[in-house]
Amino acid sequence: MAQQVSLRTLDDGQTAVIAGITAEGEMGRRIRDMGLVPGVSVQVMGRAPLRDPVALRLLGFTLTLRNSEADFIRVTR
Repeated sequence: MAQQVSLRTLDDGQTAVIAGITAEGEMGRRIRDMGLVPGVSVQVMGRAPLRDPVALRLLGFTLTLRNSEADFIRVTR
């Protein structure tokens, strides 16, 4: 079984599959509403100069996400 890590730990260009969302309540709902749900493949497109936010490519669109939000997203590489 592949090891799950935080989305924040992925490097530029890496692709992973979302395994789960650990956030609850409003934050969890907001993350899922953006299309970040288990089974979706995401690719790290790049990061801002201070490494926050991170640009992700998923489901045919690009999304930027703060590292504080990416911490709640578990992925398998």
